Amino acid sequence: MKVILVHGFYRDKKDFYSMKKDLENWGYECLVPTLPLTYQEFDRSTVVLKEYIQKYTDPNEKIHLVGHSTGGLVIRHLLMDEDIVRQVGRAVLIATPNRGSYLATLAGRMKWYVSRFRTLKSLDRAYIEQLNIEAPNGVEIGAIAGTKSKGLLGRLIREKNDGKVELSSVPMDEFKDFIILPYHHLEIHHQSRTASLVNQFLENGQFKGGSDR
Repeated sequence: MKVILVHGFYRDKKDFYSMKKDLENWGYECLVPTLPLTYQEFDRSTVVLKEYIQKYTDPNEKIHLVGHSTGGLVIRHLLMDEDIVRQVGRAVLIATPNRGSYLATLAGRMKWYVSRFRTLKSLDRAYIEQLNIEAPNGVEIGAIAGTKSKGLLGRLIREKNDGKVELSSVPMDEFKDFIILPYHHLEIHHQSRTASLVNQFLENGQFKGGSDR
């Protein structure tokens, strides 16, 4: 089965090559697009991702979606599209700020910065809420969060976090399963343990081997 891997803010398709290799060893065919997730609001990438899926997959075949950080928000927004949601079996969101990012809110005070890096601006809680992203029918979603906080940015967040995203922002009530791993935001999707959990969820709709709280 094909798996679409969706990178996060200020990254490109190379950021998912380690997980691509792991998943391909388990028999998946991985497709990894590069999306405009630096200078445009994240929801603009939904159109690009939809066009990519329509180009490289058959509308009658089932696919899975896996996203890291902002890529997970792109996936959730895409799953509101009826043309795409019929194709999707399961989705895994890794370190995704589903309820917004405190650091993005802080960055919003620097107007000159977010006016250039508009993807970051769109990670503010208020921006995400106004998109009214709804849970898709028939698609099971699993979420993975990290708790290894290091560096100045991690210290700016007053609650448990992965150095970039607060833990409380990752899970949503409508998700099928949720698991926590002891990794930093920038390393979590490069870990073989994470890839193994992604494989578990894509196969069975649940995680094993981590912490759920």
